[in-house]
Amino acid sequence: MINWFPGHMNKTLKQMQELNKLCNCFVYVLDARSPKACLNPEFVKVIGDKPIVYVLNKSDKANEVATTKWKQHFNSLPNSRCVVTNATISKSCVVIVNAIMDLLKDKVAGNREKQVNFVFRAMVLGVPNSGKSTIVNNLCGKARAVTGDKAGVTKNVQWVTVNPTLQIMDTPGTLWPSFEDEDLAYQLAYIGSIKDDVLNIVEIAGKLAVKLLNIKSKFAENYKLSIERKFDIDNMQDCMSVLEMVARKRGCILKGNEIDYERVAKLILNDFRKGSLGKVTFSLPYAN
Repeated sequence: MINWFPGHMNKTLKQMQELNKLCNCFVYVLDARSPKACLNPEFVKVIGDKPIVYVLNKSDKANEVATTKWKQHFNSLPNSRCVVTNATISKSCVVIVNAIMDLLKDKVAGNREKQVNFVFRAMVLGVPNSGKSTIVNNLCGKARAVTGDKAGVTKNVQWVTVNPTLQIMDTPGTLWPSFEDEDLAYQLAYIGSIKDDVLNIVEIAGKLAVKLLNIKSKFAENYKLSIERKFDIDNMQDCMSVLEMVARKRGCILKGNEIDYERVAKLILNDFRKGSLGKVTFSLPYAN
């Protein structure tokens, strides 16, 4: 079973719970390829009953039909709004500000009536590598938060100003102590929310390869594979067979004609994470 919960994540969860009282709402960032896996059960304690803007980020890499279904699902929840973004595009995150102001419109109207200048505060939270800091920088129009395409880049809580009436708090990506659903844990590994350094990346890449083949992504097309049978994701021999096929196509071979499994695993994971293997979403909101 996959698990990764370093000490700083427990510290961050406690800190976020303490800072709840300073926040008017929450911006919950989810990777659009795997929203279900990105829902951290520990965040329920952090958010309480305050308004939530769900952000389906990295939407350019996700299946559009599935993203629409997830958006409808989150919009159906009480006191919530859902927006779809690709935070790497300049000014694309203004929809988040609009959603925050819509959720807080009664408070905004009350302040205007009283002629009170009030700064609203929103906490940005999510699992590692969901794109929180990229969203923060997009909202601010400049690089205020450290970003990177791997888990664990943001280390500390930091407040930044979006405009005269809105401040947002960037928080470190945070998981939870143990994963009860093994499939969701693997999905987090696929999208880079769990550090590759603590994983068996050959196993992860093998399972990802079989999953992508089974859901008819662009995996076979990208690697020019001729697939004549269905592979079993729970059969490690099947997973290794797919890795071997890709390795021979891409020249991931060691001396003696041995397969360089680590190299081909990194190749597949990188190709998937940058979107080269097609637009993929692993689950729908009504799926078990």
